Amino acid sequence: MKLGANSVLFGGHSMETAFKSIAMAGYDGIELSAIDNMSEHLVLDRWREVVPEIKRLSQDYGLELLAIEQPLHDPDRMERAYEVASELSIPVVNCGPGGGNPGDEDSLKASIESLAGLAEMAEGYGITLCVKAHFGNSIFDTPTTLRVMEAITSPAFGIDMDPSHIYRAGENPAEAIAAVMSRVKHVHIRDCKGRQQGPGNPEDQANGRGDIDLLGFVRILHEHGYDGALNLEVIGAREYSLEQCSMIAAESRGHMQACLQACGAR
Repeated sequence: MKLGANSVLFGGHSMETAFKSIAMAGYDGIELSAIDNMSEHLVLDRWREVVPEIKRLSQDYGLELLAIEQPLHDPDRMERAYEVASELSIPVVNCGPGGGNPGDEDSLKASIESLAGLAEMAEGYGITLCVKAHFGNSIFDTPTTLRVMEAITSPAFGIDMDPSHIYRAGENPAEAIAAVMSRVKHVHIRDCKGRQQGPGNPEDQANGRGDIDLLGFVRILHEHGYDGALNLEVIGAREYSLEQCSMIAAESRGHMQACLQACGAR
């Protein structure tokens, strides 16, 4: 598994600062954030301007470009994300479930239809589109994730597993990951305390700080032969100092490495 970090953790700092800090924390790669109001590292409206800088930063800091996160289902915006991914040879674009409410069948069907169209577009670019269950939306737990997996058969579609959302939906992430492993193409990872609506303060999202059995979660990934990205995704730190963000990144990377070593993956 490749250990990476989503640049959204450093959303209040420059893109070069994000690359430098993630590299200094010891990660193998980076996930580029294109999340409005959280991080503007990858500005899709002017992506051709920033691609040369991303290439330079990747080379200068020795970070593999592991994924892009673009949460919206807007086809034009998603196509720009695919264009960037194709230009930079980034294999995965991650998106959200598309809104709706848990238990709303119409919203679930609408999300599936939207994702199917985006996956078809991804095929044309040679990119894999991944979606994750998101607590509070129509795709929010293992049963709804399995519905999506059954409905969308495109080889360009996969699951982005995030244990924090599954945990807050009342499930055991280690059991949940085993049920969907056949389509897992990307993993977001962070911890959380309790099963509240939101993920909590950024420092409480650091791996090892919360209540999730992340070792058990990583062990299942290893036992199923997963060799893709394991990307830290901590949100809400836009106003945090560089020192605070760097501590979260370093602490989480140390915990991730310890989990991999404990289950024989490194």
